Amino acid sequence: MKKVISVNGLTKDYGNNQGVFDVSFEVRQGEVFGFLGPNGAGKTTTMRNLLGFIKGDAGNCSILDLDCWKKPSEIQKHIGYVAGEIALPDSVNGQSLIEQIAKMRGCTLERASELCEYFDINPKNKIKRMSKGMKQKIALVLAFMHDPEIILLDEPTSGLDPLMQEKFCDLIIREKERGKTILLSSHIFNEVEKTCDRVMIIRQGKIVTEVDMKDVEKQKPEFVVTKFSLEKYFMEFYRKGGETK
Repeated sequence: MKKVISVNGLTKDYGNNQGVFDVSFEVRQGEVFGFLGPNGAGKTTTMRNLLGFIKGDAGNCSILDLDCWKKPSEIQKHIGYVAGEIALPDSVNGQSLIEQIAKMRGCTLERASELCEYFDINPKNKIKRMSKGMKQKIALVLAFMHDPEIILLDEPTSGLDPLMQEKFCDLIIREKERGKTILLSSHIFNEVEKTCDRVMIIRQGKIVTEVDMKDVEKQKPEFVVTKFSLEKYFMEFYRKGGETK
């Protein structure tokens, strides 16, 4: 599979050990790549570099072999994105916002309508009256409605109830089957376990390890009462400062 996302030696130093430091990884076409780490680990900073919102102090990022800082407008034509902190305009209703973004994206409203039905959204409500979970669902519609080939998701199910989290996982699995490339930052271990092909752990701005989910699957014990927990597997890294067997 060809390389779609590439991060090479990325450093963005905010001082006081905040930022990212010499981060490198690749995401291949058609895979879901999990980005796992505690708050402040550097996940959002990395995504903002990929989107061309900020420029690293060292290293570089590219998507589809285009430099993320030099060619952001061209790259963003191929991307769907959910930010870690949703900030939607309060002055309009959901439907108006969807229509505005569809016009900017040059896409029809057909897929947006399907996604609204899938996530049980009434988009005619004013955004300022929507709950956090409903705003999160609107953000997901905006990210997926133009059928992008690459999707960057920063804590995409924050505020969603368990049923909607399950529906989100099902959507990700379907998109992967369609050949979409997805970078998923998440704190929800069940979500990562169900959807990701590989997972990278970042801590204090530095890469701790990268794990192939097939290797994790092989470690599930047979004939035991307690189900192997991905959460327990990764929490070993957190408890030991990124070192485990």
